[in-house]
Amino acid sequence: MTGRPWSLPQVTVAHWGNGSNGVWQDVPDSPPPFGFSPRDTYPVPMKENDDTPTISQRFRGFLPVVVDVETAGFDPQRHALLEIAAIVIRMDRDGWLTPGPTMACHVLPFIGAEMDPRALAFNKIDPDHPFRDAIPEGDALARVLGPIRKAVKSAHCNRAILVGHNAFFDLSFIRAAVERTGFKRNPFHSFSVFDTVTLAGLAYGQTVLARASQMAEVGWDSREAHSAIYDAEQTAKLFCKIVNRWRELDPVRIWEIDSGQAQRGKA
Repeated sequence: MTGRPWSLPQVTVAHWGNGSNGVWQDVPDSPPPFGFSPRDTYPVPMKENDDTPTISQRFRGFLPVVVDVETAGFDPQRHALLEIAAIVIRMDRDGWLTPGPTMACHVLPFIGAEMDPRALAFNKIDPDHPFRDAIPEGDALARVLGPIRKAVKSAHCNRAILVGHNAFFDLSFIRAAVERTGFKRNPFHSFSVFDTVTLAGLAYGQTVLARASQMAEVGWDSREAHSAIYDAEQTAKLFCKIVNRWRELDPVRIWEIDSGQAQRGKA
């Protein structure tokens, strides 16, 4: 695929290269591969009588997690899941959202999966490429959903809520893989999502990820697009930009009222 390697290293935390060399770059001082403790990465919420905003308070007990999948078609029951990328959204002490580290892996097609040539031509994935380092669906879910479950607990949230661009598509493939593999304790809400198509349409009048990213001034590189990692990272930036902008513009911050933290007239 143009601008990126066939192999996804088996690490949990990594950032995509700058597009000039298409290589992975490990984050300095990053947690250990696919098993990090969220306590090292996600801040522990403050005590109940602390005025510090928490992400569980901001989204009614849900932890936003950006997910992007690349697939071999549109039907989650028939077509193969080929790539998964996920990013847990974090909140700092001042209430601003930022994307967390990226978790990702290539996925082996399940037995009997169908491959739509049009989908493979679009995302430029060769499922049989020997250097893809793909792993079975069950292992892929454990590597991605396991840390998300830990992050939900660390953030004192009840469930994760999937954030995606056309989020129903990504959620449908995750749910189908969970059902096929018998994966236990899926952290995501079964049907509720935060869709950046809707949010970007409201905030910028754009519904295409590339155009919305450009309007939000978070950058866009068409050479990297249509990989699960790049699209997830762009979606995470876009989601944070929109939510943070709303926080800037809303003097009341109605979501803080229940904890006595309404910031009337404050920046």
